[in-house]
Amino acid sequence: IEFLFLISRQGKTRLTKWYGNYTSKERSRAATPSPPPPSVRDVTNLVLGRPPKMCAFIEWKDKKIVYKRYASLFFVACVNSTDNELITLEKIHLFVEILDRYFGNVCELDIIFNFHRAYHILDELMIGGYLQDTSKKEVLKSCSTMDDM
Repeated sequence: IEFLFLISRQGKTRLTKWYGNYTSKERSRAATPSPPPPSVRDVTNLVLGRPPKMCAFIEWKDKKIVYKRYASLFFVACVNSTDNELITLEKIHLFVEILDRYFGNVCELDIIFNFHRAYHILDELMIGGYLQDTSKKEVLKSCSTMDDM
């Protein structure tokens, strides 16, 4: 995974995690190398502009955008063009399931007010864009240990 975004239906970014090698200037598109790096606005416009009945995979530059809507949030991941889109959807779903168990039916407000916990869960789940742990119990146990500190 190159990056993971959580975007509201209104287009507000709720969580961003970059795994690719992008500088802050590149992320905000202040610099335009060849090819230009992804920006949150570009990806948001791509995903929010699509009708709900369309496929959840978008060919974008030399990458693929994979997204899934859960309630009022879009979970958007960018992967290499050779990666399996269905496995990426499973990773997104695993992240959502863990968030649901941790927060008890997660909603957008949980992400807004507890973003540090959402980042911690994501960091326990993935390292460098690769799935680290598939056990929901282990991730939740690690998060509860962190909460106890």
